Amino acid sequence: MLLPETSALLPTDSKEASVAATTLHELIQAGADAAPALSSPGGVPLTFQALRALTERTVADLNARGIGRGDRVAIVLPNGPEMAAAFIAVAAGTTSAPLNPSYKADEFEFYMSDLGAKLLLVAEGSDSPAVAVAEKLGVSVARLRPTPEKGAGSFTLHFADDSAAPTEKGGPASSDEIALVLHTSGTTSRPKIVPLTQGNVCASARNIRTALAFTAEDRGLNIMPLFHIHGLIAGILAPLSVGGQVSCTPGFNALKFFGWMDEVNPTWYTGVPTMHQAILGRAARNKEIIARNPLRFIRSSSSSLPPQVMNELEETFGAPVIEAYGMTEAAHQMASNPLPPKPHYAGSVGLAAGPEIAVVDIDGEPLPAGETGEIVIRGDNVMKGYENNEKANAEAFTRQGWFRTGDQGVLSPEGYLSITGRLKEIINRGGEKISPREVDEVLMDHPAVSQCVTFAVPHDKLGEDVAAAIVLREDAEAVEKEIRAFASERLAAFKVPAKILILDEIPKGATGKLQRIGLAQKLGLA
Repeated sequence: MLLPETSALLPTDSKEASVAATTLHELIQAGADAAPALSSPGGVPLTFQALRALTERTVADLNARGIGRGDRVAIVLPNGPEMAAAFIAVAAGTTSAPLNPSYKADEFEFYMSDLGAKLLLVAEGSDSPAVAVAEKLGVSVARLRPTPEKGAGSFTLHFADDSAAPTEKGGPASSDEIALVLHTSGTTSRPKIVPLTQGNVCASARNIRTALAFTAEDRGLNIMPLFHIHGLIAGILAPLSVGGQVSCTPGFNALKFFGWMDEVNPTWYTGVPTMHQAILGRAARNKEIIARNPLRFIRSSSSSLPPQVMNELEETFGAPVIEAYGMTEAAHQMASNPLPPKPHYAGSVGLAAGPEIAVVDIDGEPLPAGETGEIVIRGDNVMKGYENNEKANAEAFTRQGWFRTGDQGVLSPEGYLSITGRLKEIINRGGEKISPREVDEVLMDHPAVSQCVTFAVPHDKLGEDVAAAIVLREDAEAVEKEIRAFASERLAAFKVPAKILILDEIPKGATGKLQRIGLAQKLGLA
């Protein structure tokens, strides 16, 4: 429900839409016409009226060139207000597929092919390898030209090919149509496509809005990358869904954070633990800025927040730190610690915050409070299933309709969830999820490599980092530096192993299989 003072700020016909939105087109009706929706440090704010007009124009431009509901538009843009506005405008009438701009050509080729992208959207003047890949794949390219004088995030689109016929699938998407597709990494298969409907992403935005009691007076400072579910849903959509404002930075920069804070005067921000730690590292010299700009709360998600960091953040900023639990398949948030006066606990990801949450045994039966098992969820923010992957769906959903998170945890009698470990082998490097098999496949392309197992090693700041154990081909020679350089040419920097061990033999399990889990301990790296 909207708070009374917030409702008064909204146009009458958008009050209900802001509460019950099931599409992005409805979600952005929440703000008053003249209220700022998107802004950027040093920029002119983009009002809700302008955001709505930009969205209508973008959908019409795409429709006129044969791109409509259900068509995939790959977006490769740097962080900032244009990325936020483009995501919203594209997803309102087609299917948005944001990709990490730091990907290499081989990665762009895999993801764009796998998604079946019909259009690539890049910044004007961009020399991203994605452009050459699009041309190779026969994917049309559109260039985004910012018009910041009309408001932060405002843009026009310029198409390389104007010959396409208008689509018959025009206009805003319905709640059951796909708004967003992202890849999630698996260790036993290729990265899987997660299709999230308009209803999924709007439900998640509503859940976050409710958990954090957002109002139209809230101003967020977004430092999260906008090719990531955390930034897109919690950083952008949730506050906009109630008419709030978001200031979009070019990306996280600890050296600039406090300058942005002083200019934007935010009421909150969300980040991953490594960001919070970097901010704390510069907080002592910025006490006056912190005092001038009191925060209502700080949010943390995407990776476990060390209790020591939570306590230091709360002492430094004089604001509660709200840790939440999310994943791509749930359109981000599943659980969240509550705001005061309800208690929140270090080491817990809080209460169910939208979907139902249970902890189940190996047969999928719910366990009583205090017993450890697998965390499962179900709700209107949860995807219906991975795309074109019956095997993964059979493994991911229980007979009772619960989605298996692959995480292990325990619920307290009061309903607070604590995560005790991960059943999956995905490497969580500071919130970036990495498929070990994807790294394996790149390293195995090196002519000297015979066997490879990529695995997680503990890291004091990132939580986990990437390592790889390698056996060389007989009579072949290679050193760690050479293999890392090979990987660096083919993988985004965050996926490149920080440590490569060249071994005579990789430890195997009882059945002779190469095993990732526990490998760091077996090799003395834990």
